[in-house]
Amino acid sequence: MGRRKYWLGVAVRDHVMRGVTEGFAQLGHGKESAVRALSQGDWLIYYASRTALDGGDPVRAFVAIGQVLTREPYPADQGQGFHPWRHDMRYLDAREVPIRPLLEHLDMTRGRGRHWGMAVRGSRHALTAADARTIASAMGVGEKI
Repeated sequence: MGRRKYWLGVAVRDHVMRGVTEGFAQLGHGKESAVRALSQGDWLIYYASRTALDGGDPVRAFVAIGQVLTREPYPADQGQGFHPWRHDMRYLDAREVPIRPLLEHLDMTRGRGRHWGMAVRGSRHALTAADARTIASAMGVGEKI
């Protein structure tokens, strides 16, 4: 294993919670390229802007945190010809944390003002170790990462 990395995954809460329940992570609607950068031992923190893909209610919170268990992503069979790429995960028992109180404490959003949302667009972003620890601490699991 190389140097541990920290990632921000962006998905709707419903999709994240299914992954937490079943012990997997997928990003970018199941695209291989979205999970290919993740390596065994890396940490993934999920941010959800909404509850569901088709609208849903606003969430704007960090909703899950886990560690990648698999060396390589693999295609899963979700039925009807859909084969999303995934990594197996070990999720921590963490609390959901709204992003707004952390905006000026995170490298990724500090100083962006009302444009902070640009930092959480797309499906995956590298996080600094400092940001990962700040978020994990707010989620009540800082000592575990």
